Amino acid sequence: MTTRRQTLRSLFGSSLLMPGMLSELLAEGVTRPQPPAKAKRVIMIYATGGVSHIDTFDPKSAKNGRDGTGNEKLMGNLFGSGRNPRCGTEVSDLFPKLRDMMDEVCLIRSMNASHFDHSEATLGMHTGSPTFARPSMGSWISYGMGSMNRDLPSFVVIAPHLPYGGTQVYANGFLPAIHQGTRVIPGDRPIANLETPAAARKWHAVELDLVAELNARHFARRERDTALAARIESFETAFRMQSAAPEAFDLSGEPTHIRELYGLDRKVKGPGADFAWQCLVARRLAERGVRFIELIDTGSRPNWDSHGEMKEHADLAANVDQPTAALLIDLKQRGMLDDTIVFWATEFGRTPGREGKNGRGHHRDCFSVWLAGGGFKRGHVHGVTDEIGKYTVENPVEVHDLHATLLHQLGIDHERLTFRHAGRDFRLTDVHGHVVTDLLA
Repeated sequence: MTTRRQTLRSLFGSSLLMPGMLSELLAEGVTRPQPPAKAKRVIMIYATGGVSHIDTFDPKSAKNGRDGTGNEKLMGNLFGSGRNPRCGTEVSDLFPKLRDMMDEVCLIRSMNASHFDHSEATLGMHTGSPTFARPSMGSWISYGMGSMNRDLPSFVVIAPHLPYGGTQVYANGFLPAIHQGTRVIPGDRPIANLETPAAARKWHAVELDLVAELNARHFARRERDTALAARIESFETAFRMQSAAPEAFDLSGEPTHIRELYGLDRKVKGPGADFAWQCLVARRLAERGVRFIELIDTGSRPNWDSHGEMKEHADLAANVDQPTAALLIDLKQRGMLDDTIVFWATEFGRTPGREGKNGRGHHRDCFSVWLAGGGFKRGHVHGVTDEIGKYTVENPVEVHDLHATLLHQLGIDHERLTFRHAGRDFRLTDVHGHVVTDLLA
């Protein structure tokens, strides 16, 4: 019977670099998915700072609510609202184009945040733990499902600026290094240090050949060291990306009607002005087999954290409304929405009471997220909040429930996707979470 060591030696001897045999080498101990998979990839859109549910996807009026107590004066939706003509879902006028796509969307209005501070709640949404360093959701999905394209990372994060929580939102934690997210920054050079300097190109093959031989010898002395295998694989992926990544990020071949659909050449203002680029690149990466793609909308400041003036939401919404709706349209017209989960989230909502001039504070007791494609119900609203948007009154959803349901749609039993670390089995949902079947078509 051929051993792993023999397999590695034979491959190293016949290859310039160690081939990407990561599924067999790195997924040891992973129980194979049990639920039937409805989707095979995720595009996560993360709005940093805490988007007000009251002013966006769960519009509330101040007319019939309480006036507040003490200094907490009630403030309803400041932007007006309307309903999708096909499914009836009400959405703020901040998102007219997304409102027109709500018949493709499963909207959750009853999310409960894991924490009331930005960094902790951001990490809770991304890793399942608001207080301890844990692997990100994208890393868990990469670990559990592997790559669909050996020439590109399985987990890519497009982030002009880092959100609260910093790099931990896409860190692999204790999972093998190959599952860490690769950060992309919009611009002429999306991935730093990807190109080989011209002066070094003639020696490149010789250097890589030598590195491969040294890696093979080192690995042979450390049998079954999956962390080392992952590190070697990550360097080989970087090598293959030198040819695959530039093509994926090159939008010059996109037709005019697609550029116009996303608003790629429009004039917008604010920190998310390049969001159309992010969304279009996300579609291209999804086409090319990237398993998990996250788009970070703005960074730690300025962002959706509107303590003093809710009108700040207007420019931020204008930057992302058209590109996000375009992504849904584009995926659908290409037949990709059925097996792609588009997941929009923020860390928490905002208070129904006024703070400062016309701002709102942090609010963890209820807020909104939404999902599209991937076997989720279309045109569906899950959960109900009270008349002022302060508490959930029907069908609350915890972050662990959300993670469990996402994994389920990818064909992964959240209780069986585990990794042994520090003497215990860890998982994305820790010891919590259940699949919210009411969200599923």
